[in-house]
Amino acid sequence: MRIAQGLALAAIVAGLAASAVRAQAPEGDTRPVTFVVSVAPGGGVDVIARAFAAKLGERLRQPWVVENRPGAGGMVGIDSVAKAAPDGHTMLMLENSSVLHKWLHRTVPFDVVADFAPVAQMATTPLLLFANPSLPVANVAELIAYAKANPGKLSVGTPGIGTPHQLAALMLNAGAGIDIAHVPYKGTAPALNDLLSGQIPLIWATPSVVIPYVEAGKVKPLAVGSAERIALLPNVPTVAESGIAGFNVGIWFGIAAPAKTPREMVARISRAIAEVDRNADLREKMTPLGYDLDYIDSRQFAEKVAADYVRYGNVIRDAGITAE
Repeated sequence: MRIAQGLALAAIVAGLAASAVRAQAPEGDTRPVTFVVSVAPGGGVDVIARAFAAKLGERLRQPWVVENRPGAGGMVGIDSVAKAAPDGHTMLMLENSSVLHKWLHRTVPFDVVADFAPVAQMATTPLLLFANPSLPVANVAELIAYAKANPGKLSVGTPGIGTPHQLAALMLNAGAGIDIAHVPYKGTAPALNDLLSGQIPLIWATPSVVIPYVEAGKVKPLAVGSAERIALLPNVPTVAESGIAGFNVGIWFGIAAPAKTPREMVARISRAIAEVDRNADLREKMTPLGYDLDYIDSRQFAEKVAADYVRYGNVIRDAGITAE
């Protein structure tokens, strides 16, 4: 299978902060940092995590070791960091799914606002709906018509329950009055594998690992989930353009620490993230994959996490989506 290309891609680029207590982070600390990624290797989250882990290791002069801990739609990995020692040696790759779990699951073992100290946002990327070329639709409007004419025949893969990808799938169903079955995977790579083999006709995914297959004609993009079209695929319309007003689901990526991690440690890593985001070589590598290196500091990132927690909760409620 060609999913190895997604892994090779990664090799190429190879609480609230205010709740933290003060203590001095030793600048000479060379002990490894475990950087937890709550999804399987090979997808967009893993790609950006490994890119930043390599650069942060160089900047901070200590190894940043990516550890994939998938399970329960990402809750396993997230919860492991919430309960880790707040000593600056366990960090979480935090992205949108973290704010969704409370609204999509009946039981969530962590509080995304209270149990973490957001360090900084690193990057953003759009979310797209991709199809197998055999599916006889060219856009979301045609997909909606096809789904209504063929009830029960369509399914869509995502990296798991509780991800922004699942939210996009649920919102499309609710907004269009259709029923495309959700198929959760343990990451983007296995979902893409089944899309390429024809096991499923649709997936929601970030561009990074899918674009090579789009260019090869093995996958076709149907729509952009965020509010605006993207430069990478300028001819692909947004879902909102296709008749679902107000549809807007994108992805942000950041780093968070356990809630009581000392402020100086948080600030030190935040400064390093800002420096990495200005790295021209990394920007040159990541931009063609659909990533926008977009730094915001600890305070701003904490505010964003809290605001999106409320915003997505309202979206889910208004769409009539209930916790499972």
